[in-house]
Amino acid sequence: MPEIVTITLNPAVDVATSIERVVDTRKLRCSPARRDPGGGGINVARVIQRLGGDCSAIYLAGGATGQMLRELLDAEAFVGVGIGIAGETRENFSVLEQCTGLEYRFVLPGPTLSALDWQRCLDEFNGLEVPPRYLVLSGSLPPGAATSTYAQLARLASARGTRVVVDTSGPALAEALDAGVWIVKPSLSELQDLTGRPLFEEAECIAAARDIARTGRARIVAVTLGERGALLVTAERCLRAAGLPVKVCSSIGAGDSFVAALIWALNRNVDIDEAFRYGMAAASATLLGAGTTLCERGEVERLYREISIR
Repeated sequence: MPEIVTITLNPAVDVATSIERVVDTRKLRCSPARRDPGGGGINVARVIQRLGGDCSAIYLAGGATGQMLRELLDAEAFVGVGIGIAGETRENFSVLEQCTGLEYRFVLPGPTLSALDWQRCLDEFNGLEVPPRYLVLSGSLPPGAATSTYAQLARLASARGTRVVVDTSGPALAEALDAGVWIVKPSLSELQDLTGRPLFEEAECIAAARDIARTGRARIVAVTLGERGALLVTAERCLRAAGLPVKVCSSIGAGDSFVAALIWALNRNVDIDEAFRYGMAAASATLLGAGTTLCERGEVERLYREISIR
């Protein structure tokens, strides 16, 4: 049975293209598009599997786009269980403006989650004969999903002895933390939303993350800070990693790659410092590729040696 399981309730096919300049009204002639599998938990599983980890994904997929998603995953020899739904899996669209290097990302809401879709997902997870060591709940919730969805999964998994990792936003994130998780990975803006106050100084970010850890809502709080790097905070420790000065082709999937490598390393029973370094290396390696290509193990290992932790 897999040691790591991810759940993706709102996956996507990610479409990426580029153009010299984005302007309004006019027809914009773009470069040929590339299509990649997308969605938080799917991206996490793709990276863990590339790193050699024992991971399987549970995801929902429907319609012609859902079939395309399955085919893209099959082409990668992806290990996962796709649950068929009546709704049409979404597409997300990103455009790189070549003259500025800015990336414009358009994210669709996805199909409505029915009670039957949700129950089949629960049945798939509950049907695992051996509980995984880690369950990763990553990505946005689809329309129709209760904000308590991840909290319900967190309670179910924790009761079976599984360590829960959550990477989402808004009320779904707050409710999952109320249920208690092992690891949470908010961005700076998500941490600000959780606290309800601006966090201008790094000391304020650390204090906010430590409050989450000390109150038992999460054992480990990993705060991603974009090009400034990341913080990893527990009730007792705070680690800081600066971002590597890499040429950014696309930021899509960088946060997912961070989570993937962090969990992959922790599942190998390495210390938290080394796991943090792997997370940073995977995020940096993902920035080098177009669209949602994500990172490869060789590049992660190379960049790992350049990451400094204090």
